[in-house]
Amino acid sequence: MKPPPFEYHAPRDLGEALEILAGAGAGGKVLAGGQSLIPMLNMRIAAPDHLVDINRLGELSSIDAGPGGVTVGALARHAEVERAAPHPLMVRALRLVAHPVIRNRGTVVGSLVHADPAAELPAVLAVLDGSVRLARRADGGPGGVVTRDVPASAFFTGPMESAAEPGELAVSAFFPALPPRTGTAFREVARRHGDYALAGVCAVVTLDEDLHISAARVGCVGVGPVPAVVDVTGACERRPAATVDWPRVAAAVRERAEPDGDVHASAAYRLHLVGVLAEQALKDAAREAAG
Repeated sequence: MKPPPFEYHAPRDLGEALEILAGAGAGGKVLAGGQSLIPMLNMRIAAPDHLVDINRLGELSSIDAGPGGVTVGALARHAEVERAAPHPLMVRALRLVAHPVIRNRGTVVGSLVHADPAAELPAVLAVLDGSVRLARRADGGPGGVVTRDVPASAFFTGPMESAAEPGELAVSAFFPALPPRTGTAFREVARRHGDYALAGVCAVVTLDEDLHISAARVGCVGVGPVPAVVDVTGACERRPAATVDWPRVAAAVRERAEPDGDVHASAAYRLHLVGVLAEQALKDAAREAAG
């Protein structure tokens, strides 16, 4: 299969890229890793008039870890971020993304903008309360850049839909650091390793000085139109992990799930999975937090 015709652009700096995107409007599409976009072009699910290849924009390939969190540039590949290991939950998620050949080319920010509800990284950004930075050309003319930071809670607007507007480029994503005595976990079920998950859960659990649970959140994969984040701190009742009624906590997660059925799994099976995985992931995260 062949993609529909389009005009190819290869800008050499951010200003030029934003200038092209501003002119292309809704007809512009950004190419970074291309691991989702190229198949969509070939199957003619996507038919942009302009394809803007940002792979020459070396300034967007950074991975910056600081006390407050990790900022990942738009051209940072999955494999590069995994090797850098800047954030434990990101590393756990990246090990579940497709296969090595895909991770060598695919980008973290590209996965976020693609906004597939069955993908791992959107759930990670959501459960961490991260954000995506979007840039556009300033109205004053060429060279000026305007940016805005969109929190994960507002960034994912529907299946394969994000808050990025025509003319905007996602230049980076920010993943907040974890507080002390915090553990993370990621559990999912896929038909084969590397496939999209039938359902998945990432968990973040924080303990206080007495090793009682002070915060617990889960992000759900593949059981709704966008990554669902469920705060289960109240259900944990600030108890030590060993005395928490984990099945009741998992039931609170199931109540928030809105899975659809398809040829791979029924909605009922996905709903069952998210409860089982939530219980497992929360236990894993609490165990890690306790050290």
